[in-house]
Amino acid sequence: MTDATPVIDETALNLKISELVGDGVHIVIGSMVNASGITLAKSVPVARLGAFCQSGMGAAPVWDVFTIDGGIAFTESISAVGDRRLRIDLDALRSLSDGRAWAPTSIYTLDGEPAATCSRGLLRRIEGQLADHQLSALIGHELEFVLVNPDGTALEESYWTPYGLSGLVDRAAFVNDLVVETAAGGISLEQVHAEYGRGQFEFSLPPASPVDAADNVVLAKLIVGIVARKHGLRASFSPSPFPGTVGSGAHQHFSLSKNGVPLFAGGSHLHGITDEGGAAIGGIIAGLADMQGFLTGSILSGARLAPGTWSGAYACWGLENREASVRFLSGGVSNPHGANIEVKIIDPAANVYLASAAVLALSLEGITTGRQLPEEIVGDPGNLSDDERALAGVHILSADPAAIIDKLDTSSLARRLMGDDIVDVTVAVRRYEQKTFAETDPAELADKFRLAWSV
Repeated sequence: MTDATPVIDETALNLKISELVGDGVHIVIGSMVNASGITLAKSVPVARLGAFCQSGMGAAPVWDVFTIDGGIAFTESISAVGDRRLRIDLDALRSLSDGRAWAPTSIYTLDGEPAATCSRGLLRRIEGQLADHQLSALIGHELEFVLVNPDGTALEESYWTPYGLSGLVDRAAFVNDLVVETAAGGISLEQVHAEYGRGQFEFSLPPASPVDAADNVVLAKLIVGIVARKHGLRASFSPSPFPGTVGSGAHQHFSLSKNGVPLFAGGSHLHGITDEGGAAIGGIIAGLADMQGFLTGSILSGARLAPGTWSGAYACWGLENREASVRFLSGGVSNPHGANIEVKIIDPAANVYLASAAVLALSLEGITTGRQLPEEIVGDPGNLSDDERALAGVHILSADPAAIIDKLDTSSLARRLMGDDIVDVTVAVRRYEQKTFAETDPAELADKFRLAWSV
């Protein structure tokens, strides 16, 4: 049994506290992301840092199933009875502005065992499974969001050019502060640009190991929220903030290496893909429908996922193909990070730890079962006839929330790779959304939950 109060070097702890006090920190925040994709947190005075690391702070089991409307999706195993502990990861602690520090937490039982529903713990286990096969992954996240008024209503932008310079100029103070604050928090943004939608922006995070990369997403969303408030704004991370307009994605780029050798370059397949790199791609495409509930499972996710919107609605892959669910990017002078693949269907209502775990688990499944690299789709899959798509093994991923979650619930693949507990809490919160808001107009849904996944 894991020790409920792990030994932490007192000298190192006191040094960290002194460091934080020197940075002007008064409050340490520890956060988790639950099955609904919402971020929950507790905080302590900086002097209580050791308690947050060791015994942890209490969090009832229902934290896993708090819903986007503030409800609780009780399950057979999750009720008002019981408690767990949130322990912060001291190595991931970051000082922020205004007297705050932040760290991600993992969830433990009262006996000190990792909780079966801890999404961060699951991603770390998947990372360990990769290592057992001499594999390692780097993930680079991209986040899209829409700036709105504090009450969530649309901003009155005088004019908006998709990907235009004017958006960066109009919101220069916000963008500048975002770059400065993320850098101060230990994240060097790769790039920031105005996106297609009115008031929409996107930034890219640098590649990192899977857990570190997911932690950076949570921290980046927190910093976006802090900076937006300073400018009298809020940032919407809804998949579909305004019906009839473009949605927001949370794309994941990732690369795989075996004993330090890249799997997506230097091989004998198309674009230099190796046998195992092709197997990883094959595993993702084969299992996307089973795992889609972890990637696009919210009640608003289907409104974003459609052909012709660059959301990756087709289950296929292709070089620089933005209509494919898996977009392949070759390495070279224009891509110094090296060859990688982008999973495009993921949206910001997903739990980032579960989304990464699902993608990596499918990749490993493809490798261990010897999947073949599927046929590449060159060009827009929507331009193919139904027969041509069927012949190529291409299908459109479901945009129906009920069908997506039903598939997840009954998937033996998802349950084997992710665990029954993780599947059950995800199904519970998403079915709660569907049942509670089945008769709600799409526009009303978008209004009600525009800030549900924001910080």
